[in-house]
Amino acid sequence: MTAQQPITYDAFVELAATDSAVVGLVLKGSRAHEGMTTEYSDHDLYVVLADGATTALTRFAGHRTPELDLVILSLDEFRAAGMPGFQRYALARARIVLDRLDGGIAQILAGKARFDAGDAFREAGEWLDAYANSLYRSVKNDRDGHALAARLDAADSIRFLLELLFALDRRPRPYNKYLEWELARFPLPGWDTGMLLDAVDLISGMGDVSTQRRLFTQVEAVARRAGHGAVLDAWGEDLDLMRPQ
Repeated sequence: MTAQQPITYDAFVELAATDSAVVGLVLKGSRAHEGMTTEYSDHDLYVVLADGATTALTRFAGHRTPELDLVILSLDEFRAAGMPGFQRYALARARIVLDRLDGGIAQILAGKARFDAGDAFREAGEWLDAYANSLYRSVKNDRDGHALAARLDAADSIRFLLELLFALDRRPRPYNKYLEWELARFPLPGWDTGMLLDAVDLISGMGDVSTQRRLFTQVEAVARRAGHGAVLDAWGEDLDLMRPQ
C-alpha cells in the first residue's frame, strides 16, 4: 500500500488471516475496552508471527495511520512484551482477533494479566514505601505552609497508591484513562470503588490532608494483612503524622 492508500484495519485483518505465518492477531487500546471508543480511536493491532517464519506482511512493520497502528513481532517477542513494561496492562485487557494456537495466544495474555505471587509481593512492598514517602512529604509540607509542594506530593502519592493496590491483587495497574473502566468491571477486593475514586479525585486535585490520612488508615490495615507490616514499621514515629490526628 502507498502512503496515499493506507490499508484499513478490516483489509489488513483479512489479509493476515490468510497468511499461515500469522499465529495471532491481538487488538489493544480503547477498541479492546467496551464503551471507550471515540471517533478518534485507532486500531492498535499486534501481529504475532510463528518463530522463524517469513512473510510479506513484514512490509507493514511500523505502519501507523490515524486508523491503524501495527506491531509485527515473533511469538517469542510477544511472550516477552510488557514483561515487564508499560504495555503489560494494555495486553492484559487486549482482545483476541485471531488465535491459531488452540488457545495459546489467550494463555499468553492471561499470564500478562496476573503477577507471579513473589513478584507481586516484592513490588507491593516497594510501592507501599513510595506511597508512604509521598504521603509523609505531603502532610509535612501542608503543616509547614508549602501548599504547592503539598499538592504535588499528594498527587505523586496517588500514583504509588494505585500501583500498590493493584499489585496487592496481583494485577497490572491500568492506565489513568482506564482506571474507572477497570474498577467498574473488576473491583479491587475489599475496597468500595466509589469511595476509593472519590478519595483519589480529592487528593490528586486538592491534596486534602484529612482525606489522605483517612485513606491511609485503610491502606495501612490492608498492607499489614498482606504481610507488609515491616515496611510500615520502618517509618517509626513518622507514621503518626500520616494517621488521622
